[in-house]
Amino acid sequence: MEKRTRRLPDWMKTPMPGGKQYLELKKLTLQHNLNTICSSGNCPNRSECWGAGTASFMILGNKCTRNCRFCDVPNMIPDEADWNEPKRLAKSIKTLKLKHCVITSVARDDMDDGGAAFWAKTIEVVKELNPSLTLEVLIPDFDALPEDIQKVIDAKPEVISHNLETVRRLSTKVRDRARYSRSLTVLKQVVENGIVAKSGIMLGLGETHEEILQTMDDLRKIGCKVMTLGQYLAPSEHHLKIENFVEPELFKQYKEEGLKRGFTFVESSPLVRSSYHAELHVNA
Repeated sequence: MEKRTRRLPDWMKTPMPGGKQYLELKKLTLQHNLNTICSSGNCPNRSECWGAGTASFMILGNKCTRNCRFCDVPNMIPDEADWNEPKRLAKSIKTLKLKHCVITSVARDDMDDGGAAFWAKTIEVVKELNPSLTLEVLIPDFDALPEDIQKVIDAKPEVISHNLETVRRLSTKVRDRARYSRSLTVLKQVVENGIVAKSGIMLGLGETHEEILQTMDDLRKIGCKVMTLGQYLAPSEHHLKIENFVEPELFKQYKEEGLKRGFTFVESSPLVRSSYHAELHVNA
């Protein structure tokens, strides 16, 4: 049987989470029954981000209606949407005194609008209680239905992010139900409404150098201003295997390529995830 996991190179190793701020944030999420993609997605930057008092909150539960082969969030029938969650989240953000926050969600194909109205309500409540907060939302594709995407846009977050996750050729292998061209349509609508659009991909899934550059070109063509590139890590042996580890120097080259193509920000290194340094991206 083929071995599906690989020993991590030194540049992929991170310290164990800890520290006062980390423990405070962990306690708060438990008290308020909140989910973070930091935990559900097993993010390697959790120690750094939580230690600095920042986090990416995940709304609409922790059970996803899609079964993407790179993601550790469980594919299960979701619970009913909790309409008190936006208020709890807003209060937690205020308690933490955050200046910038990232909110994401599971896919909710079981809801009539994919959860778009819930998204809009969350943004509204969070901003009302935290008027000086800047906000990035990392959204699902809502099946690229313009009326549902517009609900999120009209709530006016500073940044709307939607990840391509991989290059066009590998998209159907990596993602469940989502389509590369559909994701570009989502991002294009964001750009056309004057909001900063952001997207990201994982490397190490078998993509080629030329395909990565083509993905950059596709994103710039529709006006995307921020791009993230990071190393894919398999959450378990049941997920897609890691085809290769991309060395830090090559990530630096991709950052240079992206900036040459006109991106305002390119976050590119092995441990980068989509919300890494997100507080900077509102300036794009």
